[in-house]
Amino acid sequence: MIEIIAAVARWSQLTANLIVFGSCVFLAIIWQASNIQETPWMARLEKLFPWLAGITVIGLIGILATTTGDATGDVSDAWNPAAWIDVVKRTQIGHIWAAREFLAIVLLCAVIKMQGIERARWHYVLCALLAALPLVAGTLMSHSSADEMSFEAIAPYAIHILLAGIWFGALPAFLLILLNLNKDIGRSATLAATGYLQKFSAVALPAMILIMVTGVIVTSRLVDEKYHTLVSSPYGWLLDSKLVILTVILFIAYQARNHWLPKLTGMQNQERSDSVAHLNQWVRIEFALALVLVLVATILANTLPAKHTMIDNWPFPFRFSISATWDDPNVEGQVWFGLALLILGIATAWFAIRENTGGKTLKFLLPGAFGISSLALALPPLAIQAYPETYKKPTVPIDAISIVAGSQLFAEHCTACHGPQGKGTKPVLDPDLRDPTDLLTQQHTAKYTVGNVYHVLSHGIPGTEMPGFADKLSEEERWDLINFLHAMSRGFDARLLGTMIVPETPVIGSPVFNYSASDGTSGNLKDFRLQKNVLMVMFAWPQAKDRFFQLAASYERIRDLNTEILAVPIHPLNDEQLQQITAIAPFPVVTEGWEEIKDAYWWFRRIRMVPDLSGKGMFPQHMEFLTDRFGYLRARWVAQFEGFGWQNVGALVSQVTQLNGEGEIMPPPGEHAH
Repeated sequence: MIEIIAAVARWSQLTANLIVFGSCVFLAIIWQASNIQETPWMARLEKLFPWLAGITVIGLIGILATTTGDATGDVSDAWNPAAWIDVVKRTQIGHIWAAREFLAIVLLCAVIKMQGIERARWHYVLCALLAALPLVAGTLMSHSSADEMSFEAIAPYAIHILLAGIWFGALPAFLLILLNLNKDIGRSATLAATGYLQKFSAVALPAMILIMVTGVIVTSRLVDEKYHTLVSSPYGWLLDSKLVILTVILFIAYQARNHWLPKLTGMQNQERSDSVAHLNQWVRIEFALALVLVLVATILANTLPAKHTMIDNWPFPFRFSISATWDDPNVEGQVWFGLALLILGIATAWFAIRENTGGKTLKFLLPGAFGISSLALALPPLAIQAYPETYKKPTVPIDAISIVAGSQLFAEHCTACHGPQGKGTKPVLDPDLRDPTDLLTQQHTAKYTVGNVYHVLSHGIPGTEMPGFADKLSEEERWDLINFLHAMSRGFDARLLGTMIVPETPVIGSPVFNYSASDGTSGNLKDFRLQKNVLMVMFAWPQAKDRFFQLAASYERIRDLNTEILAVPIHPLNDEQLQQITAIAPFPVVTEGWEEIKDAYWWFRRIRMVPDLSGKGMFPQHMEFLTDRFGYLRARWVAQFEGFGWQNVGALVSQVTQLNGEGEIMPPPGEHAH
């Protein structure tokens, strides 16, 4: 019940606010002389303003009440003013609500004051400005501001709302003018009223175009390339419904602008009367659809955004992927030819409607045939197989603990066929069965989402010796195994790293880990993000003694370059060894968590000259990894294979200095495999 009340409060408040704003903008645009106040339609419109402003104030109180009940988890608090006041005082949402309510009350006072004075254009400009302020303040509580409270995040949504108000808010005035035109008001009054309608139409067209542009920008932020959610989530279905309604509204608006409005200035009374009747009928429908559109928009604004939606059950046996199919033969040609047909269909319909020629054949049938043909050509080549779990998100973060757990599961269940390093070393004697997949070097990231791998791991692959593990491994264990497979694949990609970074090319996320150190500090690798680079030194003792003396001598210099050193042993250290190390090293030496770090980063050991793909693999006795402050592995020195390397501290300093000169190229790696 409270959800219904909340939806009604949000819808009524937003609708009323938009109408006051849009009507005042419209009146400011069409203002010509003071005698416009004498028109019946304007008098009726202005009588609505205090009521609409009052609804805005009351609607905001309803929003506060329902938000309080939702925030506290106690529905009874929705009827408790003391709880409302507590939310206003203690929360950011409450502070924003207070600002919105204050601005709405100012608007109410302004429209009441306007009722009894001689008005000029600037009164409506001021009223429009006052009506815009609660709308803009409301964007601070939107999805756009939830992830990032910044101008770049909020401005497109605020502009989108204001543009919607310019179009939707003026529709009541449009309808009132049409009702006035039903009466015999004389030729000059008819021409004046028609001029008002034409001015509205001239403003509404670019407003609608900009509404769509800003809507795309806002939607792009809230979908974040997870386009599959548009057909598989509540947010997507609501957005699709909004687009369908908007398409119908645009068609009505186009017909009004290009077909019925021009006839209002005709000399024939019957023609003018018919045009008024058609406009009246269809603009009423447009307004009703606009009310539904605002309702859908308010529900959409309070629905979990697409980019955060968990799609645990993809409803289709296929999905579309350009990245996974574009390199296949003939795909590119078919897609471009299909797009050409679609453009031809749109151009045909546009020409036929513009020139009013060709009848239904050119306007609808032929463009429709072109459109269907374009989809039939362009979409099938982009389709690949999908499963219910295709877009399932991992429930286990990809960190060192999960990677090591997955490596143990891989050794127990998978090495017999795929080999200890995932190369798929066991050939299958049956010629009808496929050999085990090369999990290490074969590229199939685009075609296989983590959800696809989860499905295969759970149910196996028909026609191969790959079994399903749903009855042997828990869900968490399967995600551990998938995290390991990702780390193993990323480790193979890391062979391209060296002691010199590739400028502005962050690709491989550094596996995160928890640790405790000899100096009493503890934390997670993510603690350094957006703050410091990390030089992780994986060492054997006492072989690394000379290197420790060198790093100790350069430690202050390295720290001044916004870089921390973490030393990670690759063998257990006894108390005597730890004392020897800490006597030399002024930087933290990891004492807890080192085994997981060592086992996870071992997969990132390879260099181009030593691929190390067969057998169990070797373990270099000294490796150093340089992670930038955004969480990406940017360089690595394997002392056993890459010679002098960073023993020249000047070379290391040069690389760190280069990293410090880079801005944020990509956001920090996510917590889960993808």
